Amino acid sequence: MIEVPKDRISSLAKYTFIDLFAGIGGFRMALESFGAKCVFSSEWDKFAQEVYLSNFHEQPHGDITQINECDIPKHDFLCGGFPCQAFSISGKQKGFEDSRGTLFFDVARIVRYHQPKLVFLENVANFAKHDNGRTLSVVLRTLDELGYNVTYKVLNAGNYGVPQKRERIYILGFRKDIESSSFSFPGGNGINVSLKDILMPNEEVTNFFITKYTPTWLRDINVEADLFNMLPNKPIRIGTVNKGGQGERIYHTSGHAITLSAYGGGVGAKTGLYMVDGVLRKLAPRECARLMGLPDTFKIHPNKNQAYKQFGNGVVVNVLQHILFSIIERGIL
Repeated sequence: MIEVPKDRISSLAKYTFIDLFAGIGGFRMALESFGAKCVFSSEWDKFAQEVYLSNFHEQPHGDITQINECDIPKHDFLCGGFPCQAFSISGKQKGFEDSRGTLFFDVARIVRYHQPKLVFLENVANFAKHDNGRTLSVVLRTLDELGYNVTYKVLNAGNYGVPQKRERIYILGFRKDIESSSFSFPGGNGINVSLKDILMPNEEVTNFFITKYTPTWLRDINVEADLFNMLPNKPIRIGTVNKGGQGERIYHTSGHAITLSAYGGGVGAKTGLYMVDGVLRKLAPRECARLMGLPDTFKIHPNKNQAYKQFGNGVVVNVLQHILFSIIERGIL
């Protein structure tokens, strides 16, 4: 999480937002850092709800498909990392109608009713290519029909101050009565960070040591010589265990972490494997929280498997903050 300059802390204080598919609250943390006020949240997963409640003292509403749009308070921004489902479009080219049966339809019906100033969405990078681009086309066409100028871009969180390779698509819809032509996505902060910058001491994370497996190969790296052309913003693979499949690859701490995942198997499932001061281990949940831009004051789920799942499904706070800062600096809102 970036430290918002004092003169910008209240930049969005006059605005309200709703937090859909809220997870553990990444969007909320980013918007509140600029002073915006959350007036409604929705998250169906009970474990994510527990974490959200612990951190924001608010129990999110449940399944958004069961909530009538007229029961949602008026708001300026609609935010959410909506799940990617298959859209049954088959060339129908009907925009809003094509989104029925998907969770994006719930975003669309709320947008149609409330007409917020900004629609701010996030999804996996592959969303842009899903169904040969037709899924994204439905989203763009739907928001256009609803009265929004839409722009989108795939950004890597590793360019915005966190040492994690995490590519996600960010979709922004500005209501057409708002002059937004000056907006452009931020190019990154230009700061080189490495995984070792956020790691905890090994003695504090002994539960995550991998002692059962011996690396099948491990490359010795001279950091200054070998990494000069590899940094920033890349995981650096140095070895494997077993056959080197997903979750069985070892990375250097002078590079970036691989993408945190909610699912997946292997010895290093969900976080990857890292050689840390001569010890082979996974990342601890607190280290994963840091990779998501969450401060150490953020309360994480006590069950490590739930925590890993929540981080894997989450959104990086830093990237959202940089996008919001770009909007503010251009005087769009």
